[in-house]
Amino acid sequence: MNKLTIDDLKLKDKRVLVRVDFNVPLNEKKEVADDTRIVESLPTIKKILGEGGKAILMSHLGRPKGKDPNLNLALVAKKLEKLLGKPVKFVSDCIGPMVEKAVSELKPGECLLLENLRFYPQEEKNDPEFAKSLAKLGDVYVNDAFGTAHRAHASTEGVTKYFKECAAGYLMQKELKYLSMALSQPKRPFVAILGGSKISGKIDVIKNLMDKVDTLLIGGGMAFTFYKALGKEVGTSLVEVDKIELAKEILQEADKKKIDLELPLDFVIAPEATEDATTKVVDKDNIPAGWKGLDIGPKTEELFKQKIRKANTIVWNGPMGVFEVEKFARGTMEVAKELAEVTRKNAVTIVGGGDSVAALVKANLEKKMTHVSTGGGASLEFLEGKTLPGIAALTDKK
Repeated sequence: MNKLTIDDLKLKDKRVLVRVDFNVPLNEKKEVADDTRIVESLPTIKKILGEGGKAILMSHLGRPKGKDPNLNLALVAKKLEKLLGKPVKFVSDCIGPMVEKAVSELKPGECLLLENLRFYPQEEKNDPEFAKSLAKLGDVYVNDAFGTAHRAHASTEGVTKYFKECAAGYLMQKELKYLSMALSQPKRPFVAILGGSKISGKIDVIKNLMDKVDTLLIGGGMAFTFYKALGKEVGTSLVEVDKIELAKEILQEADKKKIDLELPLDFVIAPEATEDATTKVVDKDNIPAGWKGLDIGPKTEELFKQKIRKANTIVWNGPMGVFEVEKFARGTMEVAKELAEVTRKNAVTIVGGGDSVAALVKANLEKKMTHVSTGGGASLEFLEGKTLPGIAALTDKK
């Protein structure tokens, strides 16, 4: 990445405007349910404070329609304070005189968190005046929010037009290091595991990875569109009818490029995805009418594990079944366990996508991977080979 990084900046006595990604899940009590994204931002924040800079942090939280009091960042400030072990000031707006006053009162080594950026519709519209109001608050700009790098918003792209120096924080660098390595210099064999319910969300990823992987393992609901393309009966399993032709093309392309593309050999099926549903395991050719495939079966687990064991680089995006329901979680959990095992033996494992990460957390294996991406949509678009506006907007190194 030929962009300025936080290590290239002089931070002492500077107001450092930092785009962080504190879009964290909240529980019923309105407490932070998973602090991963906050924890991942700490190295960048500590660097600024440690060098006598003033850290002005900005983020969004959720999708507020207007100013939603349930989505204010004050509770995230409390969590950050605990994790940082230092006071974190909070201001109940993100632009305007009150915010400018709070910033002007900051001393070197102090930290301030602004209120939810998306309380203003101008943030997502990348409004130049809104971006300029944010830029007023800093001398230099650092983007450490990989999770929003695929969006050209005021705080990720618009704001960069008003700074001489726009740099990547440590989390941004870490994300790009692992994802870039997987795409450009993978240790082979390189295996990609793609799952999730729909092929439509992963088309560009599949197409981009076709030129890079040795093996492509396809699980989850998207497998049934491929089987429909092969003329198989899939019962009431999820099928994207308008994507059948595309699935055919992908299968032909894999054949032509001699890519080892593996579809499930068997499935756990049920009439519905409920905890009390009657289930059975059937081969791929034997899904009866009125039943749907909701997880990969034991033969597929074994096949996928064999392929994973032989790999030196593995990228995983998307679960193998409806893992939220215990009866259909096994396939996803077995893949997660196998990835943890090969990571222990020095394979590089990169996991992206909200559902895959949620599955790792459920299995308590998120710390056992080489890299777990904090950006679902951003990691997906990066794997598609797209330029991410939030990264493109950073200052090039001379």
